[in-house]
Amino acid sequence: MSSRDPRVDAYIANAAAFARPVLEHLRGIVHRACPDVEETLKWRMPTFMHHGMLCGMAAFKQHCTFGFWKHKLVVGDARDESAMGQFGCITSVKDLPAPKVLAGYIRKAMLLNEAGVKAPRKRAAPRPAPKAPTDFAAALKKNGKAAAVYAAFSPSAKREYVEWISEAKRADTRAKRLATAIEWIAQGKQRNWKYMNC
Repeated sequence: MSSRDPRVDAYIANAAAFARPVLEHLRGIVHRACPDVEETLKWRMPTFMHHGMLCGMAAFKQHCTFGFWKHKLVVGDARDESAMGQFGCITSVKDLPAPKVLAGYIRKAMLLNEAGVKAPRKRAAPRPAPKAPTDFAAALKKNGKAAAVYAAFSPSAKREYVEWISEAKRADTRAKRLATAIEWIAQGKQRNWKYMNC
């Protein structure tokens, strides 16, 4: 049994005049394609739920958007990057795919949710280890123990020291940080060692 949320009614009523017919059109297609859909607001935007988040729509000053939670599995990589969602800036019903096409996407999203398929997560490529500033590299070279410990640090542990030293605005502050860093590294301590294992 489909459920309509009065907050979505209010959202549509408060949208710009051009957006109301677009939002009503999208809402109608979702309800026809997925009779058991439930409406709610997520991030203050109308969201359609069916065994989890199915799709959502939003209205802005000059455009609307519509998109699927598991968009890559529903519409593939083809995406209009001009706005959030998968269909770019929508200013009228004409900017949307045909109702049959949209209904097909909605049914595909329903089946994915019913099967418990999770949205693929994009894994970020690990950031490379930072290059030590010249003065830091020279200080490490003078202290063999610190150099060996630093070489064994993870890229993120190295980055914390590099950023801490590089962020110093005054030369004397930088010199103090450099001396402290070499001392701590020689003792096997990461930059935020005081807060570790709390």
